[in-house]
Amino acid sequence: MSALSTSGLGKHFGGPWVIRNCEVRIPEGKVVGLVGSNGAGKSTLLSLTAGLTAPSVGTLRVFGAEVRGRIHPDAALLAQHRPLYSDFTVGEMVRAAAKMNERWSAERVEQVLDAHPGLDRDARVGSLSRGMRTLLALALALGRQPKLLLLDEVLSDLDVLARDDVLKLVMSDVAERGTTVLMASHVFSDLRDVCDHLVLMHAGRVLLDGDVEQLLDQHRELLGPAGEVPAAGAVIHTSGTARQQRALVRAPGPAAEGWAAQRPALDALVADYLRAGRNEP
Repeated sequence: MSALSTSGLGKHFGGPWVIRNCEVRIPEGKVVGLVGSNGAGKSTLLSLTAGLTAPSVGTLRVFGAEVRGRIHPDAALLAQHRPLYSDFTVGEMVRAAAKMNERWSAERVEQVLDAHPGLDRDARVGSLSRGMRTLLALALALGRQPKLLLLDEVLSDLDVLARDDVLKLVMSDVAERGTTVLMASHVFSDLRDVCDHLVLMHAGRVLLDGDVEQLLDQHRELLGPAGEVPAAGAVIHTSGTARQQRALVRAPGPAAEGWAAQRPALDALVADYLRAGRNEP
């Protein structure tokens, strides 16, 4: 069973389509990088998956159950704006979250908070650093014991040490509970070392969806003389100088004479698809 699957999914808010013709299928137990430029539709897809908003067209299923604008019990979303009450103390925030969730693990929340003794339980949430607010919000999300954890730009405002702490917490949940994680970011380097599945979005469309290693195996980076690229597969993007050309090709045949072929780096694969998407009409 897929942790998340969509068919013909689209969303608009009375204006242009924010998401259109979205087709995604994510296996259980994966750590998924949801990547794309600002405005690609990543946050909207997470909101639809969590059940905070309903699709305009198409269907979205979480563990086989259709989601249409209702909170899914097996999903937990840590939104980009970190929905916490600034006037509450840390302890009050934890107790409030426990009362708002039928399925709740106080033990898991305490494990996360105890691992960070610098987080004062009597401090007001509004007085916490960005990193501490993110850690608190993540502890509350993990307290719901989700099977699908949705993280929206969770690393964007953290320093190096805080990022490491957050990633360790997330990966421990994956290892111990088999949690599926969908992490959105417009900075792919944040996710490169932890993700085994990639969903790449641009302008509301999904450009790539698949296992990272399989996607890399399906592409080749070709280097050769300037001119037409002699490739049997689909040329995704080209760049170069007056003398040399570089091309990313999907499902290529053998490299032509005078051309060198190599497996692309993941960062280059993502960048080329985004450049190609940006150049489309």
